[in-house]
Amino acid sequence: MTTRIVGIGGTVNPGSSTEQAMRLAGAAAEAAGADVKIFGGDYLRALPHYRGEGYGIEDGAELVEAVRLADGVIISAPGYHGSISGLVKNALDYLEDLAKDERPYLDGRAVGLIATAYGDQATMSTLQTLRSIVHALRGWPTPMGATVKVYHGLFSPDGECLEDRARLQLELVGKQTFRGASALALGEGKQ
Repeated sequence: MTTRIVGIGGTVNPGSSTEQAMRLAGAAAEAAGADVKIFGGDYLRALPHYRGEGYGIEDGAELVEAVRLADGVIISAPGYHGSISGLVKNALDYLEDLAKDERPYLDGRAVGLIATAYGDQATMSTLQTLRSIVHALRGWPTPMGATVKVYHGLFSPDGECLEDRARLQLELVGKQTFRGASALALGEGKQ
């Protein structure tokens, strides 16, 4: 059986470092054998506020169903004012639709975490916030969480990470998400 991983993350800016970081981690998981589905900035930008004005039951349904079927998740968030962006938080709020599932929220799923920011302090506080959210959603954060200090030129125009430290962290997050997701699925008798 194939290990399924969902990537969630990005910003309102197309091709953001946050989304490129998630895609790199997703590529590492894919290279390890996972089937990876990405929900980047374009998708997240189109989501209305969860259960707010303009929200319809069909909004976010593709994301929720993908996570429902997933064995693992990779979440990539930018650090805005010491925490995750509202864009990523809103997407994670949609996981409330999994509350009454047999596997509620992120239960039984490995979750790789990536925090991007211009400063080290913001990456660390954002990573800690992501870990707290994943714990609240009953997920299993991977041992490695990537903290990526972004700057112009970190990624090439085709998405290659040009800094070894960041690239190695992101690849490790992808690999650990795959390994954790595969192990958890095996323990649940799904493989």
